[in-house]
Amino acid sequence: MFARFATAALGFAALAACQTVQTPGTASSAPMRADRPLLFADEFDTGTLDREKWNVVGPDFWVNNEQQAYIDDPATVRFTGTSLLLTPQFREDYPTPDGRQPDFVSGRINTRGHFDFTYGRAEARIRMPDAVGAWPAFWLLGNGRWPQTGEIDIMEYVGEKDWVGVAVHGDGYSGETPIVNRWYFAPGTDATDWHDYAVEWTPEEIRFEVDGRTTYVATHRMIENYGTWNFDTPKFVILNFALGGAYPEKNNLVAQPYPGLPPETVERVKAGELAMEVDWVRVWGPPAR
Repeated sequence: MFARFATAALGFAALAACQTVQTPGTASSAPMRADRPLLFADEFDTGTLDREKWNVVGPDFWVNNEQQAYIDDPATVRFTGTSLLLTPQFREDYPTPDGRQPDFVSGRINTRGHFDFTYGRAEARIRMPDAVGAWPAFWLLGNGRWPQTGEIDIMEYVGEKDWVGVAVHGDGYSGETPIVNRWYFAPGTDATDWHDYAVEWTPEEIRFEVDGRTTYVATHRMIENYGTWNFDTPKFVILNFALGGAYPEKNNLVAQPYPGLPPETVERVKAGELAMEVDWVRVWGPPAR
């Protein structure tokens, strides 16, 4: 997710070159798609995290100058009704194994070692908070060394509620990758509403969707203009809520009180107002032939 194993930041020029405007519409619950096998699903309706499906990342993980530590805690990975909430918290000088003392903690979960897949459709119904410098994401990552392992960012958000981003990272096109796009919502809706974010991944292309509408397509041939196609091996699913860091700062130019994180967002974290809400995650295999 945006050079998740590097500190490179995505440039304005690359994003501005490939912007898309959404036509009007509203999100709806995705069908169960009887024409193709359901490989993985979590409806988040039990009130607890299914540890046979998900890992919770801990504070030894840190990239991209993010301003939080990830922790396994009911305050950061929690539930309400039938939704998962990844929730940042203010915890001044939180001690981490590498000696950092960030002032924030948050939640990050993945299916590594439990579930991965090669080709198919991954989709989640999500809504985000209206908070500049918040950095939630839904994405896929391979099991090997980054970026050769391949990364597919299905939804990435930096707290500017009129748009969300997608990206593809691999060998020769990582960090300042040209394989990116912004999707601008139609008037009357934005990222703080529920939307279905999806990717259709085949041996020939990676097709991104919002609410069933194609927003961007990265083809095998397009990617090989920049480097190696690293998308014929299994990828696992990640959901996370970062705060500040390289990508938000590159967009909002905020340096204080924290890189990419303005004072008003800090106050809302302290008040416990922010969360990435996930209604469900589902993964299907390729359609039956």
